[in-house]
Amino acid sequence: MFICKKKYFLIIENIKDIDLKSIKIFEKFIIIYRNQSKLINIEKLSIFRNQCKAKRIDFYVANDFKLMSILKADGLYISAYNTDLRMCRYKYSKYKIIGSAHNYKELKIKDIQGCSSIIYSRLFETKYKNKPGFLGLIRFNLLSRLRKEILTPLGGININNLNKMNIVNSTSLALMSEVKKKPAKIFSRLF
Repeated sequence: MFICKKKYFLIIENIKDIDLKSIKIFEKFIIIYRNQSKLINIEKLSIFRNQCKAKRIDFYVANDFKLMSILKADGLYISAYNTDLRMCRYKYSKYKIIGSAHNYKELKIKDIQGCSSIIYSRLFETKYKNKPGFLGLIRFNLLSRLRKEILTPLGGININNLNKMNIVNSTSLALMSEVKKKPAKIFSRLF
């Protein structure tokens, strides 16, 4: 079965994690570059950014306004652990802002920071250590009806439970670990 959403957020930590040639429908995809290491090759990242731009794929940079400006990215992604309220000054800039949250307190902070869309994590159960609990379909749908921002589910979404995404009350979905594991299978089912 196919999944039909308006936007698909692909969170990557390295530009080698994703092959842009495997993406068929370009305008629906948003790539979020989340660099955990301090070693960044600006030239390779700039080439990757230009490839995304040529294919009409939005490119966001996580938590680094300076890098976002250098790459001329489409927007800024503010992680859940980034609770700096000085980030709200960017909501009046030309850049779009996406946030990430795990609970109600973080949702309120993302409101203040000016996020137009919020990626809410853990929809399904994951196997990560030190990250117990998940929201589930029913509680996510109830929470998304109470919010004025667009909530995007993330966490535990894999090839086995991808069909359940059709009943989620969201116009988008986010993938992180499945992008690295089985990108060809996932991309063939997203429309």
